[in-house]
Amino acid sequence: MMPVDLRLNAILDPERAGGRSLVNLARAVVAGGATLVQLRDKRGDTRPMVETARALLAVLTPLGVPLVINDRVDVALAAGAAGVHVGPDDMAIEDARALLGPGAIVGHSIKTVEQAESVPVGLIDYAGVGGVYTTLSKHNPAPPMGPEGFAAIRAVLRRRAPGLPVEGIAGIDETNAAAVIRAGGDGVAVIAALSLAADPEQAARRLRGVVDQALAGRVPA
Repeated sequence: MMPVDLRLNAILDPERAGGRSLVNLARAVVAGGATLVQLRDKRGDTRPMVETARALLAVLTPLGVPLVINDRVDVALAAGAAGVHVGPDDMAIEDARALLGPGAIVGHSIKTVEQAESVPVGLIDYAGVGGVYTTLSKHNPAPPMGPEGFAAIRAVLRRRAPGLPVEGIAGIDETNAAAVIRAGGDGVAVIAALSLAADPEQAARRLRGVVDQALAGRVPA
């Protein structure tokens, strides 16, 4: 398992970037404390996406912040990204791991207790659990699970893989991030609260502060 710092996972999506370039957003959110960056582009063509990933890596690599690519294993391989984040409907975890090798980061989205019971935890480096709250960043027909639902899934993952880092996903901002951490989260994945903020760097700094404070105050399991 690769060590992955999930405290503040900034997801960059060109459709939710507020007109900013993803490279400038990456600089801003990392300056504010983002510990992981994910490139998510559900509609982009392959070549421009690879070029964007390489531009992001030019910014992130010197700063020691990993870049993972949502879904697109081919883009991750071509650009030399740290790994991928795959969902239940994307490439199978086993196939992504086989293609990327043991040294890559492979994250996985988990939405239900049943998925948490069946996911091959030995092949992933972190799990993103959600949607915790309501989000406009992607279509999600399921109702928000809230911190209680998050905690239930986290409990299953902790039993099966005690050291597996887990982050909350969907609708998270500085007003509700602490509840996710208190429910067992190791961090949060965020789009709009950073990318659409008036000042993404300051938004990242405030959100990272909320997460760090909540982690410091949590009783170890």
